Parts: sequence; C-alpha cells; structure tokens
Amino acid sequence: MEDKIRILISDKLSEAGVKILTAEKNFKVDINTGLAPKDLKAIIKNYECLIVRSSTKVTEEIIRAADNLKIIGRAGVGLDNVDLEAANRKGIIVMNTPAGNTISTAEHTMSLLVSLARNIPEADLSVKKGQWERSKFMGVELYGKTLGLVGMGKIGSEVAKRCQAFGMSVIAYDPFLSKELASQLGVELVELKDLLAKSDFISIHAPLTEETKGIISAKEFALMKKSVRIINCARGGIIDENALIAAAKEGKISGFALDVYEKEPPDKKELISLPNCVLTPHLGASTAEAQVTVAVQIAEQIRDALLDRGIRNAANYPCLEAEVCKVMSPYIILAQKLGLFGAQVVDGRIQEVEITYSGEITKYELKALTLAVAKGVLSPILQDSVNFVNALSLCQERRIKINEIKSNRSEEFANLIDVVIKTDHTKLRVAGTLAANNQPRIVIVDNFYVEVSPLGFMLIIDNIDKPGIIATVGTVLGKNKINIAALTFGRVSAGGKAITVLNVDSAISEKVISEIKKNKNIKKVHFIKL
Repeated sequence: MEDKIRILISDKLSEAGVKILTAEKNFKVDINTGLAPKDLKAIIKNYECLIVRSSTKVTEEIIRAADNLKIIGRAGVGLDNVDLEAANRKGIIVMNTPAGNTISTAEHTMSLLVSLARNIPEADLSVKKGQWERSKFMGVELYGKTLGLVGMGKIGSEVAKRCQAFGMSVIAYDPFLSKELASQLGVELVELKDLLAKSDFISIHAPLTEETKGIISAKEFALMKKSVRIINCARGGIIDENALIAAAKEGKISGFALDVYEKEPPDKKELISLPNCVLTPHLGASTAEAQVTVAVQIAEQIRDALLDRGIRNAANYPCLEAEVCKVMSPYIILAQKLGLFGAQVVDGRIQEVEITYSGEITKYELKALTLAVAKGVLSPILQDSVNFVNALSLCQERRIKINEIKSNRSEEFANLIDVVIKTDHTKLRVAGTLAANNQPRIVIVDNFYVEVSPLGFMLIIDNIDKPGIIATVGTVLGKNKINIAALTFGRVSAGGKAITVLNVDSAISEKVISEIKKNKNIKKVHFIKL
C-alpha cells in the first residue's frame, strides 16, 4: 500500500529543484505541466503539495477541490496567481521564494538602464540593416547623474550599489526605509515629488498595491525633468501606461525601458511603436541562475515543511503546534489586521511598533502574534515579499523597532492586542479583541472606543463632533454608488474630536475622498483595504 506524500509540479521547474524532491523516499513527485483549470481541479484532491510558477492559476475553485492539500509552493516572488484568502480558509500553507530573483532582476535593471542611456537596441538594429549612423544615436553618460529609486527593498538596494559604482548619486523614496539605513547604503531619502524633480533616471522597485497602482501618472510626469529616463522591472500598473505614452509623445521625458506591463503581453500599439524606448518580455527573473535558485529554494522549503523540519517563507501563516494553533489562529488574523490597519492610517515614516498583550493570551508564546503584526505593518508596501518568517528581519533591516510587552493590567476586554505605531511625525494606537464568535474586532483607534469589523474596504474619518458629518459622507457615497455596509463612531466629548469608521462595499477614488473633505468639520480621510 502506497503511503507516500504526493507532490504535483504543474509548471516547468528546474531539474535541480525536482531532484531535491525525488531524492526523498517518502515523496511521490508527479510533473504535469500545461493543465487546463478543469483538469487541475479534477486531480488536485490526490495531492498533499502543489508547486507552481506563474502559469498555473490556483483559484478558489481549485483550492475548494483540494481536500488533501497542505502546502502550495510558488517558485518566485509574486503570489498574484494564488488565492491566499481561499488558502487561509482551507488551512493551506502558501510559500514563495522572495529573494530568489534579486540579483537577476537588479542586473536586468542595469541592462535596461545602460541600453536606454546609449540607445543600444536602436543602434544594433541600424547596423544590422547595413546603416552607419553614429550621430543619430548620441547617448548620455551615467557618471555624475542622479538615479531616483522608487522602492529600496532588496532589489532596489542592489541596483543602488551598481549605480554608485558607475559614479551616480542615488536618492530614494521608500516610506518603510529608515534614514539611518539609507545613510549606511549611501542613499538620500526624499519625498516622491522631490525624487521626480531631481532625478535623471528613475527606476521602479516597489510592489503593485492599491497605494502604488498608478503612482507614476500624468501629475508625476509633469514634475520630471524633460531629460529623464524611466525604467520599470517591478510590476506593471505602477506606471500609468496611457500617461507614459502621452509624456513620451509630448517630449516630457527622454525615454523609458519596461520589462513589465499593465497587460502581458502589452496590447497598446502606441507603446510598442514609440521611439526612445526599450521593451523586454518580463525577463527580470529569466536567467539560468535565477531559475535554479528559486527551484532549489522552493524544493528545500517544501521538503523541510512536509518532513516537519520547519517552515520557511510562509506567506500566510507562522509555524505553530496543532493544539496551540486552534487557540491562536483567530488572534493571528486579528494581529495582522491591526498592523495592516495602522500602517495605512498612520502618517510618516514608521520607526517603532509597540505591541502590548493582555488577558488570557499572555499564557501562550506570543511570537506568532508579533510576527503577524509586523507582517501587517509591512504589507502595504512590501506585499508578497514579506511573510510570517521574514517580517521581523525585514523590520530589523529597515530599522523599525518591534517591542513586545505582556501586561497584567486590568482591562475591560478579556483579551486585548494593543498596537502603537510611532513614526517620525506622529503615533497611532489601534487595539483589538475577538467577538464572541471569534471574529476580529477593532475596539480602540487612538483615544476613541469603537466597534469595527476589520474587513474589506474601509473609510476612516477624523472629524469634529458636529451635526451634518454623516449626511455629508452618506450623500457623497450615495451619489457615487458606494454602499455603506457598516458604520461606527467614537468621541471623547460632545462637540470635540471624533472618529467615524465605515465599512463600504467597493473601493473609493481620490476624487470621492476630496469631495468628502469639503466639509469643514472633516479633518482627515483615510481609505484603507484589509
């Protein structure tokens, strides 16, 4: 009778990774690539582990059919092809390899930067056509120029090192990088508007999030030098392609190089036909070395997890003993939501996170909860590259202090996770507990007591407690066909400072937020996604 652990590899994986798995006598490894969704759904119940790259889409429908699946492994950074929420509900661990493509992508960025500066693709094509047009392909030197990095994670840091070797000055915009670490890297931290105005080259190294989507658009192009050249090897959608096309056609920028697009392959003919651009088909991770690295990393992680040797780079869950997991799971969800909520509401560059635990939960090991808070705090910026395993080390890298405190103080809540996020400008307190049905609730925001379900789309409003606030918000949202799912208030005293929190059914645009702000008693409005 066969009792081996069955592993399905549904995308092409380097042989070096496959060998690590097939070497284990307790594993049965099947390689079946190019499966249609219905075919994958039909066989997935037979497997304890699924390994994918980017081609296989692990949808909610497939996960629902995966009765025996314990682990999904993604050989690469992004997890946009895996439904994490569905995996969470099914109790399936999802792993990725967040550092596997770092050097490959950094080197590809440099290739595009140099090619763009010296018009190499067009010059190459000209010579191959039998032409000799030296004056047509006059380039610019990198030496002495300013590089602006939007995002200073692992890849951005590697690009900075290489550009410094070329004699470039490097400035960066990254809300989660401390000034201390930036100084050690020889990089000046600036605000985005200043980066846009000062840079001769701009390179994107941020994840695609609600906050970064379209962060480089028409307004941003207007702030740039006309001589600027732009490179994006991160994610399509961070640069608004229509605005990019317009800026290039109108001579507002000198050129651009893209490896990623809003839609892949790109379908905008104007984009493809523009001069002074370099386009590659998402080659950032396409080196022999990177393919081997991510395959080996995911294979080793899968092997160790299935053989109970430890869990690394789990994107959705820390490692806990089974009996502890039952108790702590809802608190882990709460802790992550508190971090995610706070990071999207607080203003400034995060410097310290203080987490105070009180009540029955203090009887347990709290590391998993602290990891969850840290992951939540970093997720709005770092997205797929932060997980339960690397969250604390990433905070340490970025000089964000994490303080964990157990409290014996008497609270009105049986259990409370109290998070204070301190920045270079201000601090924010957000605390939560579990409702009777083990559902997470936010009960304190700053000094205000509230009753908030941290789910989906939310609107957080700082206001003065005066008549007309709800009427204003309701009228604006109703006019824009945005439905209010839940509403709660908090105030210290009548007529004083107050907070209004709404759960809504859809995203809210900046235009709608600006309309809400017209009420003189509304001081701040934050739209967040949990």
